[in-house]
Amino acid sequence: MSEKQSMLEKFSCPLPQTNYDTIQMAHGSGGKLSNDLLEKIFLPCFSNEKLNKNRLEDQAVIEHKTGRLSFSTDTFTVQPIFFPGGNIGELAVNGTVNDVCMNGAIPQFLSVGFIIEEGLPIKDLHDIVVSMRQAADDAGVTVVTGDTKVVNKGSCDQLFINTSGIGWIADDVNISAKNIKAGDRIIVSGTIADHGMAVMTSREGLSFENRILSDTAALNDLVKVMLSFNPAIHAMRDPTRGGVATTLNELAVMSGTGMRIYENRIPVKNDVRGACEILGIDPLHVANEGKLLAIVSANEADQIVQAMNRHDLGKEARIIGEVVKNHPEHLVMENIYGVERIIDMLVGEQLPRIC
Repeated sequence: MSEKQSMLEKFSCPLPQTNYDTIQMAHGSGGKLSNDLLEKIFLPCFSNEKLNKNRLEDQAVIEHKTGRLSFSTDTFTVQPIFFPGGNIGELAVNGTVNDVCMNGAIPQFLSVGFIIEEGLPIKDLHDIVVSMRQAADDAGVTVVTGDTKVVNKGSCDQLFINTSGIGWIADDVNISAKNIKAGDRIIVSGTIADHGMAVMTSREGLSFENRILSDTAALNDLVKVMLSFNPAIHAMRDPTRGGVATTLNELAVMSGTGMRIYENRIPVKNDVRGACEILGIDPLHVANEGKLLAIVSANEADQIVQAMNRHDLGKEARIIGEVVKNHPEHLVMENIYGVERIIDMLVGEQLPRIC
């Protein structure tokens, strides 16, 4: 081995490890290891016609004699359970409502399951349940069933919540990653990384001139506005775990297309950007809980953005990129100088217990 080759190896960065014999925190990141777990463990074991048809979507579309049903489930383990702008309860309601409506469904019913650690203050549980009721009322959904389990102290971290939701899809709505095609525009409904940075700054004790608040919100009314303007939206997703970068990478893979976004069009609040810089985190990889990404035809994009801008949850909506033929199944970002770089999914877990 030459001296030059030896020096290069000494200072090179090794590839991240992706083969593990045990579950790692990164398996819950929504990135590469999460997908690896799905592909190697869950999808092969649970394989069936309906699951395979809805592969990697946030919800399942189930054909029924009375219409099409949208069904989704999610489990929330955020720490701390109270964070600036919200708590684990309203997050659980809003998160499942959003998953159900990302294919254009009207969410109607929720189930709620609680895993409660011994020692959790009764007042905290009451406040969380009250906030869930308020979030459900605001979203126009009804909690119709649930379950409660209490575990020994140290068996979980205060409180975990599972929510499942169902809703009906109108006959003229067909929203799926399979509809994405080159030339489509990519729309984001508002500023990104608010939720993840609200949780992280609270957890790390960081303070800024303006307090960073979570963006947790139910998006079904915004989706209703968008569909009333144009029901032919090609695809929608809420960029939660893994952020905008992971969601667009997933959509690129599912549609076999390339995605290009523009750095100067990505809306990020100044305090959020500052927090990301301090913590060494790219805002594109940070979870959002009250924003959506929509892929729409170029001809309709400007009008859909204008319709979104008239809604409280879409005031800062804008076009941030487009779907392209080149670099299929990859996301790239172009900076102000016209230089492109690949934005990949995360391999590790930079933001544990965000949702």
